[in-house]
Amino acid sequence: MDLLTIGAFAKACRLSPKALRLYDELELLRPARVAPDTGYRYYTAGQLEQARLVAWLRRLGMPLARIREVCALGDPAAAAREIRAYWARVEAETAVRRDLAAFLVDQLSATPRKDTTMLELRHCARSDRGLVRPENQDTAYAGGRLLAVADGFGPAGAPASRAAVRALRGLDSEEVPAGNVLALLEEAVRGAHDAVREAADGSDEVGTTLTALLWTGSRTALVHIGDTRGYVLREGALRVISHDHTVVQSMIDEGRLTPEEALSHPQRALLLKALTGGAPATPDLRLHDARPGDRYLLCSDGLSRVVGHGRIHDLLARAPGPDDAVRALVAEANAAGGPDNVSCVVADVREVVEAA
Repeated sequence: MDLLTIGAFAKACRLSPKALRLYDELELLRPARVAPDTGYRYYTAGQLEQARLVAWLRRLGMPLARIREVCALGDPAAAAREIRAYWARVEAETAVRRDLAAFLVDQLSATPRKDTTMLELRHCARSDRGLVRPENQDTAYAGGRLLAVADGFGPAGAPASRAAVRALRGLDSEEVPAGNVLALLEEAVRGAHDAVREAADGSDEVGTTLTALLWTGSRTALVHIGDTRGYVLREGALRVISHDHTVVQSMIDEGRLTPEEALSHPQRALLLKALTGGAPATPDLRLHDARPGDRYLLCSDGLSRVVGHGRIHDLLARAPGPDDAVRALVAEANAAGGPDNVSCVVADVREVVEAA
């Protein structure tokens, strides 16, 4: 068997000798032979393919632990699926940071205008037990600046959802500067987690999802954790502005499941993130510019799971006002069997006056 010195092998695979020694220690890429007297490492030409794969995955930014899993698969097709899944997750996380970067660039580079269009929210909230569940564990809230929907679960799900929304309601009482809105929301969610943990008495079996919008007068800030949802209807198009933290959504993101298959998947209700009595989970935080005519919808999965996207769009677009919209959406969920509690908050962005 022809052996390559560590220096020659490093040059061939474009990994440094230092990296090769590290990967040996981590049992990621073991040498073919180690000289017993000098400890010098030797490799075979047949190991070059795996070494190059490791180098490429490191250039992708993949953590060493996951590289080890990919290399251990042995099957190229399975390795390709894992790489595709990893990159899908990176792109999803990058999209969140891209939204924040775009907002900051816009805010810091914008030239102040003399004429400002004053905007306000017109809103309505409604929560319904549905036709099957014995109690309503949802909480829906709409105020002048704060909109929120929480969907509790477990024996104390109703107190958990109420506690989460109550912890955010302090943000509704005073004007929120656009530059501080994300920091304020993040702090409020920490308070919500503490409140839920108290309601759950430390149990991971009790908790709540949470989706909320905070209005600054010109922008909306979204905080989201779980599978409650946020939508915006703008210029006739309905777009989801939250991302479900569920097992099936992660499988869709990784290309392992189609949206159609997810509808009947046995784990479609299994959450990856929520506010519980256990360790805190990191929520999604995003900023959105608001435009006159925008219509926002926050809802529990009692709506989104039984009423299709197209039908939600039609009902939102046809309703004259937020109150008509929430009544129509709740009625539609119940007409589809009402298998879960259903909660909706709808808010319209409207012009108030042109101020010089």
